[in-house]
Amino acid sequence: MSPPIDYGAFDEGRHVNYWALDRTLQRELRRVYTREEFDWAEPRLESFGDLVGNVVADSADYIDDHGPELETYDKHGEIQNRVRYPAEQYENERAVYESGIVADVFEAPPGREEPLPFSHNLAMQYLLSYADPGFDCPVAMTAGAALVLEKFGDDDLEPYREALTNREYDGLIEGAMFLTEKQGGSDVGAAETRAEWDEDEGCWRLYGEKWFCSNIDAEGTLALARAEGAPEGTAGLSMFLVSHSALEGGPVTKGDLLEDGPLSPDELNDQLYRRLKDKLGTISVPTGEVEFTGAKAYLVGEAEYGFKQMAEMLNLERLSNAAASCGIIGRVALESKIYAANREAFGETIDQYPLMRADLVDMAVSHEAATAYVFEAARLFAERERAERAGEEADDAYRLMRLLIPIAKLRTARMAVDAASYGMEIHGGNGYVNEFVTNRLLRDAQVLPIWEGTENVLSLDVLRALEREAAHEPLFEAIEGGLAAVEHPALANAAGTVESEYRDLASALATLTDADGEYAQLSAKRLAHYVFDVFTAALLLEEAQTALEDGNGRTALVARRFVATELESQAARGITEGDRFALEHFDPIVRYAPVEPAELG
Repeated sequence: MSPPIDYGAFDEGRHVNYWALDRTLQRELRRVYTREEFDWAEPRLESFGDLVGNVVADSADYIDDHGPELETYDKHGEIQNRVRYPAEQYENERAVYESGIVADVFEAPPGREEPLPFSHNLAMQYLLSYADPGFDCPVAMTAGAALVLEKFGDDDLEPYREALTNREYDGLIEGAMFLTEKQGGSDVGAAETRAEWDEDEGCWRLYGEKWFCSNIDAEGTLALARAEGAPEGTAGLSMFLVSHSALEGGPVTKGDLLEDGPLSPDELNDQLYRRLKDKLGTISVPTGEVEFTGAKAYLVGEAEYGFKQMAEMLNLERLSNAAASCGIIGRVALESKIYAANREAFGETIDQYPLMRADLVDMAVSHEAATAYVFEAARLFAERERAERAGEEADDAYRLMRLLIPIAKLRTARMAVDAASYGMEIHGGNGYVNEFVTNRLLRDAQVLPIWEGTENVLSLDVLRALEREAAHEPLFEAIEGGLAAVEHPALANAAGTVESEYRDLASALATLTDADGEYAQLSAKRLAHYVFDVFTAALLLEEAQTALEDGNGRTALVARRFVATELESQAARGITEGDRFALEHFDPIVRYAPVEPAELG
């Protein structure tokens, strides 16, 4: 077992290896990868964690101050739609993409016979978000667009799929998803962008406006539009690929642009980038407004099937959002632990004081819970995608992931905002100013509850998963399986609490099954959080049982603390119970000190 981490040996949470310091992520990936996959991936994840901690993190702070700028028109007044990036952003992109963050889950990397599972892409996104959650947005959409084209693309779109998954930066294009319209927002079915068939050119052309377009100048953009005569609502939407360029012969790659410079006005597709949004955070990804003025577009898959195709991308995007949330929580926790181990007040470092110890313990437990839940959902997503590629069924994995994914995004996004806010408080006045990273982490985190669906929208999606996929059945099986694995007496009380709450959760689900639609919607958000708490508690207990069998009781302490804070009711807010957990178990929870199972009460 590894010794505890001495956070006092670091000055701050950069110029370090994020993989090496995140034993929570290491544990979860050992669980969800096969042994062979983990053995192959571990040195590459360690190298990536070093890259992000020592290169990307510094560049991310510079990019936050000198972000992308839009030059809509050239000096002659012609539309040029040029986004100007700082050199540091190109350097980050080259290093990150060539590390295989997208390519490795679509094509077998050198030395392997098959791709890595999608959980590998999400693990790398998690590590990237330690430094730059804004840059993770294009990475996530590139993977999402590639997945859609893999599932639904035809020969005309194959060059775009290949470029989205290219291992070399010079041959790469990035993806995007233009979904939101001013009048629609979350009501995607209200989209007014229309698609018209151009008989003369033999292609589709799009007309209309998209209001919130992240990675605005991507060459592999997916957009929804309605063809003439198509039904209203989501049922009438088709999906199209719209490139930044209008050139024949395939996509314009990063290498083309770096070698030849921006496209000339006559090489651009027929669209206008009106302006970039002046955003609170995620500065590294340019987000703006686009007006399609006859933009050439490729139909993706079947007409009027676009919303269902977009849902496939949204599953991955929501998981990416959740992985980014976990990465932010991990970075905030790291910065907080280091600061508390070094900052002296009244003759002691502040991590010696009881209130700070309690705060750091609970921050660490939140990080553990979020990461465990998200990578269980990622495991199911990867299992389903691997089965589909093999022409097999993975029905139970799909049904359960359909329930877990919206909850993963819903819960962890809020946890990231709360963690970033408190991490700023731990740093005091320094945490509030731009020179310290907690300021940016909070600004970047604040978009996570909005991207890919708000908490209310996601809660309603939970109801749909329960109604349409009967997702409660695999959920119950998973919770019961986790609890059945728990045998160690140190987990007995916590397991009893979870079993009782599981019965109440089942009762809540039965109640909503018989309730009218209005009451079900009113209860949807409470239900989503309840599922997270019970499922995560059972998962952590199962992991704790495995760790105890291997001779380490640390995860048992994590599981017990999560159950106590999220599921147990405490008289007098716990004050009368004499709970000294944070003082007695600070080193195991916060510093990853091992615990002998015999030491657990």
